[in-house]
Amino acid sequence: MNEIEIQKQYIEKVKAFNQGKLPKYTILTMGCQLNENDSEKLSGMLEQMGYERTEKQEEADLALFNTCCVRENAEDKLFGKLGELKRLKEQKGMIIAIGGCMMQEKHITNKIKQSYPFVDLLFGTHTLHKFPEDLYKTLDEKKKLEDIIDIEGKIYEGLPIKRNSKIQASVTIMNGCNNFCSYCIVPYVRGRERSRQPRDIIQEVKELAEKGYQEITLLGQNVNSYLRVEKEKGLPIEEYEGVDSFASLLKAINKIDGIQRIRFVSPHPKDFTDDVIEAIRSCEKVCKLIHLPLQSGNSKVLEEMNRKYTKEQYLSLVEKMKKAIPNLTLSTDIIVGFPGETDQEFEDTLDVVKKVKFEQVYMFLYSRRVGTPGDKKENQIPEEQKHKRFDQLKDLVESQTEENNQKYIGTIQKVLVEGESKNNKAFLTGRTDSNKVVIFEGDKKRIGQVIDLKIISQHIWYLKGEEI
Repeated sequence: MNEIEIQKQYIEKVKAFNQGKLPKYTILTMGCQLNENDSEKLSGMLEQMGYERTEKQEEADLALFNTCCVRENAEDKLFGKLGELKRLKEQKGMIIAIGGCMMQEKHITNKIKQSYPFVDLLFGTHTLHKFPEDLYKTLDEKKKLEDIIDIEGKIYEGLPIKRNSKIQASVTIMNGCNNFCSYCIVPYVRGRERSRQPRDIIQEVKELAEKGYQEITLLGQNVNSYLRVEKEKGLPIEEYEGVDSFASLLKAINKIDGIQRIRFVSPHPKDFTDDVIEAIRSCEKVCKLIHLPLQSGNSKVLEEMNRKYTKEQYLSLVEKMKKAIPNLTLSTDIIVGFPGETDQEFEDTLDVVKKVKFEQVYMFLYSRRVGTPGDKKENQIPEEQKHKRFDQLKDLVESQTEENNQKYIGTIQKVLVEGESKNNKAFLTGRTDSNKVVIFEGDKKRIGQVIDLKIISQHIWYLKGEEI
């Protein structure tokens, strides 16, 4: 019997345990889209075990946290929430379970066991598939349980999944990372790169298409190195629809009927090969907004970060992509205040932003992560200096965003309608190919459709459109 079949048996055991109880659960997800995808799997397992989701913490019989450890504020958020739950634990015996990346950090699990001894279950990134078994043992034996391993886990297919949307879906194509950027904890908590087999990915996308999903986002820490490790090590790759690289995977998914849009995150600039650029250009369903993480615009800082490209190489890649791909737009990640970064070196980052004119910039203050080379550097930047630079970057990005938005006014954009606007129920909201949020007045029957909208005004963080 394989591992997933074993877990299905435990799903039935928990379901039997909950018979007649109608238990509820909450789930708090921190971090990236990979974590969101993991939470959809956890929700899928829980709902097969008889749990119903609630957004009200006081109603929950089980509180689940799926954690991230990329930035320090995630830790603060987790510990704050655990403090709030202590009373509910004492009043109604709520089960508290914590999983995800943060649980792979020994100093964090030690702190939880010492300061929050009422937590019932800790599990890591490599044991997520065993959640039904771990939860059953916690319920049945009424003992605290820790299920965390340091070795890379296998990729298990066939886990239940409860998607957050009926229109857009994320599909993980690989787990782990081999890059070891000096600021990043991810390779230590998610392990080395392991790619899913092409057949499993394509079958998942075909099933989503049959269910009416319009947009697929392919996920991985470094998607454009998909299958590279397997080929280098001579590991078996099942031949399926000619897929043997990220470029050929994009082309295969592009052929699937029903899917309207394909996005992917995150690629690495050093691995952005010509065949991937050509695939983006030639595949009409692949969105022409590409996320291309910069992190810093200074070559010396990039070397310290272990990014393996220079400022000049990054700008050259951008130029090549813009020439090859009509209507290309770019988004990026930037870290402000990496150890040792001088004011002059930070000016290089501003220079790249001015030259590229990114459609979207995700800005982060450098956050020390225990166990990374960056944490050991002595020349840490004072917080006040980080915030000053962050504000400079923010001002530049906002001025460019307004300028970028102007070019949309009067144009016709294809917009995937996602639902009602959260801020005003009288409007519907959707996104352009370039991931711009558009609100407009329209019939709710439009939800889930790709429609043409004329853009009539811009409001920095969103555009306003009208049906034509």
